[in-house]
Amino acid sequence: MKRYPPLERAITYIEAHLNEYIGLNEVSRETGYSYYYMTRLFSSVLGESVGHYINRRRLYNASEKLIHSDQKVIDIALDCGYESSEAFSRTFKAVFGYSPVAYRKAGLDLVIKAKKELAPEDVCHIANHISHAPKIILLGETEVAGLRGTTSLSDNQLPGLWEQFHGLNKDFFTTSAGYGICETQKTAYTKDGDALYSVMIGGPVKDFDCLPLELAKKTLRAGRYAVFTHRGTLGNFI
Repeated sequence: MKRYPPLERAITYIEAHLNEYIGLNEVSRETGYSYYYMTRLFSSVLGESVGHYINRRRLYNASEKLIHSDQKVIDIALDCGYESSEAFSRTFKAVFGYSPVAYRKAGLDLVIKAKKELAPEDVCHIANHISHAPKIILLGETEVAGLRGTTSLSDNQLPGLWEQFHGLNKDFFTTSAGYGICETQKTAYTKDGDALYSVMIGGPVKDFDCLPLELAKKTLRAGRYAVFTHRGTLGNFI
């Protein structure tokens, strides 16, 4: 599996100096590679510029402090490398859709939108195209039947649900395809570092008539869907 030591060193340097005034010049100087090379490397592997990556990392740290500390917004802004509360608020709202004050008041720690810290193995995972851009497909209306349960980030119940699903009588299903459907709200979030959400594990059926009572039913609406293909081990799936 191909690795990118310069990129890994750059990420390590950024994390160590995230709250300081740093940019592509500083990152290039630290890694010993040219401005042009690092620009190309970040863009080709991570799909974003160095500046964009740094900004999203700062926003993630700021969002954590808004929820898990009582620091003033201006203090959080300065701690996270922003020159003013106004600049921080504009950038924060553009990414999260909330002002920092409204975000804190809502008490919801968004799972998406910002950028968590990348470990070296994460960089390797991305660089080897285990994760990549989605394929957009058109899907007709699909009726799905299966088992519904509850899981969380800290207590993953999905393997058990899949095991139960594989033990079901497959005569009810039109194909061998399995569907793992997350039924959380439109905005995924955590509270106190965790997220509880409903999931449904099932398969496609011709219709909902004559199905066993224990099977939950769900209709997937027709429309455009993004398909992400995972290439790698199941352990590195998420």
